[in-house]
Amino acid sequence: MHPNPAFRGCTAEANLGFARARGFGMLCLNGPEGPRAAHVPFTLSEAGDVAHLHLVRSNPILAALDAPVPALLAVSGPDGYVSPDWYGLDDQVPTWNYVAVHLRGQLERLPEDALEAVLAELSDSFERRLAPKPAWHADKMDRAAFERMMRVIVPLRLAVASVDGTWKLSQNKPEAVRVAAAGAVETGVGQELAALAALMRHPPAGEPLLMDMPARPA
Repeated sequence: MHPNPAFRGCTAEANLGFARARGFGMLCLNGPEGPRAAHVPFTLSEAGDVAHLHLVRSNPILAALDAPVPALLAVSGPDGYVSPDWYGLDDQVPTWNYVAVHLRGQLERLPEDALEAVLAELSDSFERRLAPKPAWHADKMDRAAFERMMRVIVPLRLAVASVDGTWKLSQNKPEAVRVAAAGAVETGVGQELAALAALMRHPPAGEPLLMDMPARPA
């Protein structure tokens, strides 16, 4: 996370909302040979304290889950290069603007009988966004085929302990300079540049990003 407080002014609720809407991130934890990572879709509870996801059984992360372990779920948003020429100011340097939220907590395996509910929660979360398309449900599949596919994946839960985010949108520049740069960013190099430019024009604001979540019931 970028240390500049100018980029760390969103509320925890805004960061959780961003992660929930994004629904895809990089799951990271330590392994004996170094960091392990997997790119995963996930759902995030309304309170922001639980993320559900699943991994294929052959994923090396599962070897570390004999008991709950610390893990990070990193969720990335729009990002793009910012040329110093676009600011119209002297003595500027190249940089990269981006949005990112980190969810940290304890990752654990769920019982096998929780898998179907986790899969339904995931598919329902994304299918609802495709309305008016009729939602896909697992009952559209042959039950035997569905059960064969379930045998190769494992349900997981991340009990979220903290959320931390960076919205690096040139907030450390004068407003007119930032807005002018947004127009150039929109035609530049990066991902989801129109969304990034819109955020640069109207950066979200609020309280500090870091929020400790309430302890989960035993």
